[in-house]
Amino acid sequence: MKPRISVLTLGVDDLERSLKFYKDGLGLPTQGIVGQEFEHGAVAFFDLQSGLKLAIWNRKDIAHDTSINLTPKSPTEFTIGHNVGSKEEVDKVIEQARMAGAIIAVPAQDTFWGGYSGYFQDPDGHLWEVVWNPAWEFAE
Repeated sequence: MKPRISVLTLGVDDLERSLKFYKDGLGLPTQGIVGQEFEHGAVAFFDLQSGLKLAIWNRKDIAHDTSINLTPKSPTEFTIGHNVGSKEEVDKVIEQARMAGAIIAVPAQDTFWGGYSGYFQDPDGHLWEVVWNPAWEFAE
């Protein structure tokens, strides 16, 4: 399989609330909610880096689309890593998320492997790790 991941979809319980968090709180660019004319179709897409989008879609609609029973949420199923260029940027993003209503699960701190990171949870409990890795460089 060639790696061609282009959309990461998060299941949410309140599409409007999550739209506000990601658009207004974190500043991710979006056209807003689309597909409302379709039953189970309302979704919002956010532009990330080139060729990659984040989508938010109601969990009940994902369950319907996949024919899988809606199950309890577990924030430890996966994390989303947001890598930045400095410790200061980690602190800035964690604070921005807190101001947007995120729960800070782990305050930013030095890591055992020599980096610096912290975790926050979005309104649906999804875990985001904001991390600076001194071995990785980013072209802005």
